[in-house]
Amino acid sequence: MRFLFALLVCGALAAAEKTPPAGEAANEKIRIRAWLYGDAATLRRELGTDLGGYYTVVRLEVTPGTGEPIALFADDFLLRSDRDGQKCPPLAASQVAGRGVLVVSTKGSGGMMAENPGPVWGGWPGPPRRLGGETAVIGNASESTIEAAAREDSKAPGDPLLKLLKDKALPEGEASGPVSGLLYFLLEGKHKPKNLELVYHGPAGRLSVRFR
Repeated sequence: MRFLFALLVCGALAAAEKTPPAGEAANEKIRIRAWLYGDAATLRRELGTDLGGYYTVVRLEVTPGTGEPIALFADDFLLRSDRDGQKCPPLAASQVAGRGVLVVSTKGSGGMMAENPGPVWGGWPGPPRRLGGETAVIGNASESTIEAAAREDSKAPGDPLLKLLKDKALPEGEASGPVSGLLYFLLEGKHKPKNLELVYHGPAGRLSVRFR
């Protein structure tokens, strides 16, 4: 009985520690390796919480390919689903765990886009909230027409999870060597790793990473 119990424990630990789906892509200017943290167990190991099951997290390792520095920003990346066509840019840490204000405007004009499906303004714990009402569609706002800026409430008390998400986020700016960090995404519904595509479109060109 003890032997059987030990086998069951080892099997459970092995399942909990399974390697997350991964993929990579490269050109002469950049190499991108990515790991998909889409299940509760993996997220808890990384962050100490599964974020309520609302978010998909991607760990990135980015290496300049030519030895020359490259500019690297979270907005260079987009997560897309083959299942239903959803696409989502990364969320700021404060959009996942913080309190603040979301400002959405059309490029070239100062008008609010209250009638358009817009980005998600979160605030863990609790479900994400959608700009424009609960009928808005998550993740399908046009990249070329919508800008979102998160402004944190400076009077809000410190949030340990917010600090953790910031500390673990992908560093932005000029990268002269390998850098790594997390990107936070929000897609509605369940998506198999094979149906997800991480798209990079930045100063080093355009690459697509598929997960296996």
